[in-house]
Amino acid sequence: MSKVCQITGKRALAGNNVSHSNVKTKRKFNINLFTRKFYWVEQDAWISLNVSAAGLRNINKLGLNAALKSAAEKGYLNA
Repeated sequence: MSKVCQITGKRALAGNNVSHSNVKTKRKFNINLFTRKFYWVEQDAWISLNVSAAGLRNINKLGLNAALKSAAEKGYLNA
């Protein structure tokens, strides 16, 4: 599974390591990603999601059903 948040759509960014001599080499800025299981009350089932820390805060704020609904509208879920 790729390193993409299924709630917010965040993914890794590309950038440079810059040394003291100002030599630049490519690097990746990975996101803070977790694999978490959630109990979805509306479907009476456990689901497993790859969510970032910001995605977890969205689920806590909006609720799981609303967060999944907005993620599906934006096309972030692999449903």
